[in-house]
Parts: sequence; C-alpha cells; structure tokens
Amino acid sequence: MNAETACALTARDYKSDLKPVWCPGCGDFSILMAITMAMADVGRPPEEVAVISGIGCSSRVPAYTSCYGFHGVHGRALPLATGLKLSRPDLLVIAAGGDGDGYSIGGNHFMHACRRNVDLTYIVMDNQVYGMTKGQPSPTTPPEWDSALVPGGTGLSPFHPLVIALAAGANFVARTFSGDAKGTAQTIVEAINHPGFSLIEILSPCVTFRPEEREWAKQVHPASVDATEDRARAARRVLTDDGFNTGILYRGNRAPYQPAFKPDDAAKVDFEAEFLP
Repeated sequence: MNAETACALTARDYKSDLKPVWCPGCGDFSILMAITMAMADVGRPPEEVAVISGIGCSSRVPAYTSCYGFHGVHGRALPLATGLKLSRPDLLVIAAGGDGDGYSIGGNHFMHACRRNVDLTYIVMDNQVYGMTKGQPSPTTPPEWDSALVPGGTGLSPFHPLVIALAAGANFVARTFSGDAKGTAQTIVEAINHPGFSLIEILSPCVTFRPEEREWAKQVHPASVDATEDRARAARRVLTDDGFNTGILYRGNRAPYQPAFKPDDAAKVDFEAEFLP
C-alpha cells in the first residue's frame, strides 16, 4: 500500500454497517471507535487486518468492523489469533475480548500467549463483571462487590492480569480508559507497532450491572512514571498502584516468536512420502 492510499483511509473505512447492540453508555462503544481510529492511523487496509474474539459483550467487536474477523468460542480467542498470525504473518492480527472471556475460561491461553510472545495485540475490555450473562462476578471483580447473584461478595482476591502478563513474558503492557478514545487509539497504535505480544487492558464501565463504575471517569489518571523496560520494576508499580493508572507501563525488548516451520514450507513437503507408511 502506498502513502497516498494510507492517507485516504479513515476510521469509517474500518466500520461495518452493523449497529452495535451494547447497552447505552457502555464503554465498549468508545473502544470500538478507538480501534477504528487506530487502524486508520496504522494505515493497513481492512483486508490486511484480522480481528479475533471469543464470547461476551466486548467479543462482538469483529462484527462491527469491516476487517476480516472470527467470533470464536468462549476463552479461545488467543489460540485462534496465535494460529492465524503464525500461518499468515503478513496479516495484522488483533484479539479482542473481556475479563471473563480472557481471564477465566481463557486464563491458561492468556498466560501462554504472553509466554510465546507472538507478534499480535490483545485488547481486553475489563468491566469487572459478566455483563452478557446478567451480572455474575468475573475474575477481576472486587471481593466485596455485593449483588443479587452473590450477596456479600465473593470474598476472593481478584485476578491481576497486568502482573500475570509481565511474569509470563508479554512484551508490551498498557492500561487505558474507555472514556479516553483518543488516548486509547494512540496506545493501540503503539502496541501494534511494538514487536511481540502486546496487552492493553481497557477499563470499560458496565453501566447496567455495575453502575457505580461511572465513577471511574473521576478516578483514572495518567501514570506518573514513563514506561520502563525493567520487568520487575513494572510489576512493582502495577502491584502497588490503585488500579487506575493509565498509560504504557512496560515496553520489553524480547524478540517475537518465530516458528521453525514457515507457512511456505508446507508446499515443499511431500506429506504422503514423509508421513504415510
């Protein structure tokens, strides 16, 4: 694609004609806007971008873009995205989902995707609740959150995805807020351009089942220190912050995973002679 073509692309070029069915006020609306803004900034045409998701409110994102997309089963967005990127390294691959899909049933895949460090970007819209299935606590829900489904709260310590990502080997870690679409878009651009596995946790209020999350707009604030290349330092910062620091928290320098078997090699192998008796 030449520079003239890239300049002609706008956020609208990456939106499908389907109208999102999220609840009014859901943070995922502005995240969808941020994703399409980021795509226009990167400049890859829609046919060179693939958006992969699992199950949940936020996992509807592929249907709302004009890119190639795959709406997979619960918790399996990352293995699908990994397989696609390794078989089609020419594509820009984005995985999208929520805290329930990514950190509960998809938790094992999340950890190993960080470890493998394949060059793709994972966008997690974290609302600390299962919104699509009527408000159950998710892995990131505060232990004291009281609801009709779990009176008095779960009493369980919440999952800490950014620390897990750092420990497992993610090469880029950031946190943003859905209310800052422009800042989120810029962070997505930087994540895409950074080699290896990039995680962006986006705080995205669920105004239906956790209306108190509307207060997040008053609580989020830019991280006081710039991104670090020191994994241990980044982990200490994340463990001791208030959960509302936003910005790029870690930029690693680990080389992305490169498979020994290249996709083009398949055409050179006589499988019958090689594998069949």
